[in-house]
Amino acid sequence: MKSNTASIEDYLRQVPQDRQAHFQQLRAVMLANLPAGFVEQMNYGIIGYVVPHSLYPAGYHCKPSTPLPFAGIASQKNFIAIHHMGIYSNPELMDWFVKQYPAHCKLKLDMGKSCIRFKKTDQIPYDLIAELMQKITVDDWIQLYEANIRR
Repeated sequence: MKSNTASIEDYLRQVPQDRQAHFQQLRAVMLANLPAGFVEQMNYGIIGYVVPHSLYPAGYHCKPSTPLPFAGIASQKNFIAIHHMGIYSNPELMDWFVKQYPAHCKLKLDMGKSCIRFKKTDQIPYDLIAELMQKITVDDWIQLYEANIRR
């Protein structure tokens, strides 16, 4: 769900009760494995992980007043979603994730360009998400981002 709330705590209160435990665990895994420099904050109506202006003053090219987005988690109507811009921007990372997924989850991967959807919340592959979050440092993300927007 996209939310107009400005606080993560308010967003978390809006997550349906039947998803609370899984959503909180996913958030904890993402935070515990987030490389140094990324910051958690509300971003585009979901809980986001961004490169703050203090590290990348240019911000997001579509809206420079917004910090550079990297990842996010959202509780949607029928699923929990992870948005990971690194997967979208780096074909090697995408290939790695797609190949690793079956070893961590029995269900078919439900994925868009940067969105990984989990309809069965008890099947979230937390250990794979932990690995994914560790794959790109802030410096790596800035370099990848700049290489992709300059095309």
